[in-house]
Amino acid sequence: MEDDVLNNASVEEESPAASVDISSERPDYEAEILDIIRGNSSPRIILSKIEDYHANDIASVFGVLNGQERKKLYRISSPEMLAEIFEYIDEDDAGEYLNEMDIRKASAVVSEMETDTAANVLHQIDKEKRTLIIDSINPEIQKEIRLLASFDEDEIGSHMTTNCIIIKEDLTVKQAMNELVRQAEDNDNISTLFVVDEYDEFCGAIDLKDLIVARNTVPLDDLIVTSFPYVYANETIDDCIERLKDYSESYIPVLDNNNKVLGIITSQSIIEVVDDEMGEDYAKLAGLIAEEDLQEPLVQSMRKRLPWLVILLGLGMVVSSVVSLFDKVVAQLTLIMAFQSLILDMAGNVGTQSLAVTIRVLMDENLTFKQKGHLVSKEMRVGLCNGLLLGTISFGLVGLYIMFAKGKAAGFSFAVSGCIGFSLLLAMVISSAVGTLIPLFFKKIKVDPAVASGPLITTVNDLVAVVTYYGMSWILLINVLHFGNG
Repeated sequence: MEDDVLNNASVEEESPAASVDISSERPDYEAEILDIIRGNSSPRIILSKIEDYHANDIASVFGVLNGQERKKLYRISSPEMLAEIFEYIDEDDAGEYLNEMDIRKASAVVSEMETDTAANVLHQIDKEKRTLIIDSINPEIQKEIRLLASFDEDEIGSHMTTNCIIIKEDLTVKQAMNELVRQAEDNDNISTLFVVDEYDEFCGAIDLKDLIVARNTVPLDDLIVTSFPYVYANETIDDCIERLKDYSESYIPVLDNNNKVLGIITSQSIIEVVDDEMGEDYAKLAGLIAEEDLQEPLVQSMRKRLPWLVILLGLGMVVSSVVSLFDKVVAQLTLIMAFQSLILDMAGNVGTQSLAVTIRVLMDENLTFKQKGHLVSKEMRVGLCNGLLLGTISFGLVGLYIMFAKGKAAGFSFAVSGCIGFSLLLAMVISSAVGTLIPLFFKKIKVDPAVASGPLITTVNDLVAVVTYYGMSWILLINVLHFGNG
């Protein structure tokens, strides 16, 4: 009995380690797929093995394969399979891969793609080949692709798909089910059905579950949700992104200006659009005109970064010129140079925080003048309170540092630290206002605040910090307290 207890205890002690070993052994799908494609098996065997993997895993190896290996995969894969894989490949790369296929194969793949993906990928390939591919596909799909291509990139219509179920409102429940079955052959977004009237205008939506459980005697009108959200195709992404994020629907109908359903925008497309917008805003806040990637050529990266850098070089010269105006202050109090970066850094940090808050708030297009005024007031109050706290801490710590580390008198030490603390408070309040007012100004003059605000605010706040710090040092330390040559 005692031996059994000891054995059980040893098993319990070993089991956690064993479980860790098991969980740490994660399959390397990419290596497995590469081995299969590069193997000598027959096309049928390769295809049967590849089909066991998720399309996203297969898509991940496309960049690793060489052109000959990719063409091998094109030949053995069905158009349906390749279309699904292309959904997980960056559109620029997908255009390059589509360009590698012959016209017949490329046309078959495009025909199986979601229309929004097909339109975006076709835009990446040579115009001559694009025309040949479009002319080779089904006229109905041609019409859908050309519809999506008619919208600008920043309009919702360019991100929609026509893959959805649309039924008439005058049908019975049984007729609606029959229509669903008929359209489901060509459309797989069937969890929500969109209802139109006799003039094809949007009336509302029906949840598939409600239709399935409804009795034949129930009027279809009783199942229609007339308050279902929708967007217009020519609305810009910026204008309606907040509305789209507020709903948890799998997809939302996209209407034309006559309230007719053109298609839907799926939750996946919404996520991609939000991600793209965040990426663009992040790039703009950094002073870039567009996002960059690891494979981007040097010259192209330089072109994206140089415009704002040239402007900021000019502004930087202005800041340096202002600093030179205070050379007499620095000559008489060289010690204050050591704490310049403290004021500059804190002013820059506060301005960036206010900018981030303001950019986020400005996504609401319906802000009133009063709300904007409240935003400026709030940010300045936050800057004031934080400035009081940090200025007090700086007053104490810097004063002690100068007194003990530099061996200065207590009166001189705390006079300098008091000037630093007060300058910090003032710079933080002004920087909070600058970080809020500049993006509001750019928004007012119809310039994207994210483009112009980030780098500009950093430089302007440097100017604010320099003038505040050296100005207060000149007034308080030299003219009021008559310190000098310290």
